[in-house]
Parts: sequence; C-alpha cells; structure tokens
Amino acid sequence: MIEELLPDTVVAVEAYGEEEPPNAGLYPEEEAVVVQAVAKRRREFAVVRSCARRAMEKLGVPPRPILPGERGAPGWPAGLAGSMTHCDGYGAAALVRTCDLASLGIDAEPHQTLPEGVLPAVALPAEADRLRRLAGDHPEVHWDRLLFSAKESVYKAWFPLTGKWLDFAEADIDVFADPGEPHSGGFRARLLVPGPCVGDRRLDHFEGRWTVQRGLVATAVSVPHT
Repeated sequence: MIEELLPDTVVAVEAYGEEEPPNAGLYPEEEAVVVQAVAKRRREFAVVRSCARRAMEKLGVPPRPILPGERGAPGWPAGLAGSMTHCDGYGAAALVRTCDLASLGIDAEPHQTLPEGVLPAVALPAEADRLRRLAGDHPEVHWDRLLFSAKESVYKAWFPLTGKWLDFAEADIDVFADPGEPHSGGFRARLLVPGPCVGDRRLDHFEGRWTVQRGLVATAVSVPHT
C-alpha cells in the first residue's frame, strides 16, 4: 500500500494484523527506550523496526538499531533516508538511498472521522472549505483524517531537512482525487514558512500521494533532489 505511493527507488515493508512479524525483536539499545512503556507501545515500536530492518536488507544495508533522536525522528544509517508509521493493526517503514531522494515521509491512519475538535486544530480555514467540497463529491472518503495524515507525512519529510518543528498551520495542503477513482489521489503542500534548501534551490512546497485501502488511509511525501 505505501510502496505504490512512492518512487520505484524506495523500498517499503508493511506488517498487517496483531501478530508480530518475523524478527521483531529489539536490540538492547532499543529495548532501553521502551523498557517502561505499555505493551501496545512496545509492540508498535518493535513492529516498525522489524519492517525497517527488512527494508535495509532489501537495500543491501546491514541491520542495526534504530533509535529515536530529536522529536522522536528515527536515526538512519549514513546514506539512507526513511520514515516509519504505525496505527492499530498496521506498521510500515520506507527507506531510500539519499542519492535517490532528499527526504520522504509516510503516515497511515484508521479510515475514520477525526475525533471531535481535532479538525479545527489542524486545518486552515481554506483547507476546511476544500474538505467540505470534497466531502460533497466523495462522501465515502474521510477527508478530515486524510488531511491529518497528509500533514503528518509532510512533517516527517520536512524535519530531516530542517531539524525544525513545522506547525499544522504552516503548510496549506490541497488534496485531490484521481479522475474516476475516489479512493486514491495526490496532494500539494504549500509551505507557509521558508522551506528547506535542497541543492541550490529553496523548496516552497512538497508533493504527495494518498490511498484508502483495507480500512486505512495512507499518505506519502517524496522530496526529489531536482
């Protein structure tokens, strides 16, 4: 599901269901991070790292501990960019060599309406207006949850390039459905603060893709070098 939203150079590994995938054990350094966490948090932490290590193997990179750094961003081996996500019954990791992409971000959420009061906290007025129009055309999609997921993917792609926080109100996301296919599409995130520099250019927006499958909404952002 995630891999189809990203360029061919990206390797994505997913885990569905409540059972831990093979090799979901943690390195001692990782175990120390979640030693006091509840069982659900420990399982999610292990599942996404299992996915990430399987993605490393596919890229020919020896597996290693993946420790959270500043603001929880995963620490990847030199030469790799990546992103991880998890929600109930699902976990995924996506990795790419930094020679192929500058950054990427992925997110998955249950395809359900956001809890009451969350949308006003994450959506700009223009975004909320566009969501209402989309809901009128395609009421089967929970556009509020999709917007939330897209903002998460944008942030995950943003942070490795800047090392800075990006508030929900600092990116204006325009979501659209593919022609004749309401369960997939793309989005454009216009950055409302100075964007990161990639090579000799300063970015003013990110591009992403989304899909609704298997009771989930998934989003992904890839940041090319050119």
